[in-house]
Amino acid sequence: MSPVQRPDNIATMINGVERYNPENVEVLEAYLAKQCESGEYDLEANLAILKLYQFNPSLAKEPVIVKILVKALTAIPAPDFNLCLYLLAEHAHLESIEKLTELQQLLEQARYVKFWQSDLKPWTSVVPNFETEIRQVIARVMSMSYQTITAAALAGNIGLSGDAFDAFCVSQQWQKTGDLVQIPINKGNEAKAVVIRENIKFEQLTKVIGYSNEM
Repeated sequence: MSPVQRPDNIATMINGVERYNPENVEVLEAYLAKQCESGEYDLEANLAILKLYQFNPSLAKEPVIVKILVKALTAIPAPDFNLCLYLLAEHAHLESIEKLTELQQLLEQARYVKFWQSDLKPWTSVVPNFETEIRQVIARVMSMSYQTITAAALAGNIGLSGDAFDAFCVSQQWQKTGDLVQIPINKGNEAKAVVIRENIKFEQLTKVIGYSNEM
């Protein structure tokens, strides 16, 4: 997911009183479409669309809502998806929102194999690079969780197999050797020695010594 480079006109629309102007919605929707194509992501601008929908229900468009939620999925573990849902209470009954919420829960629970087994494309194809972006999200979790993992388990989590899986490992600088994959040591997966130190007051120490002398 690329850092956002927000155009000046969009910045004006989502700040101050302009954020409540329903005439801005089409421009913001076009900006969302650009995000989907380019891989950029602007949560504040997308929330501004949902806020306008909340105040002006007749403007709401389900395909736009789906795009916003799918983009929010690529930001996990950030709480973006839930922030969007908060503004969509009146649309919670939509099948698309229910399905995307199921996908969100699978991702947040790290049930990645089940996630890839789900029927993704009808809901996520609106963002062309969705699967690529989600694999990067999962790869970060794998890198923080493991130093060594079986290739079969990792392939299931990433949702790739064969040459595509091998190429992905290379892109992440993971070393695949036989049935195992070695992930470089980093701050997330490095084993750390835990030192527990308990401070004992002098008064407590004298009581312990006195008790031992009485035994």
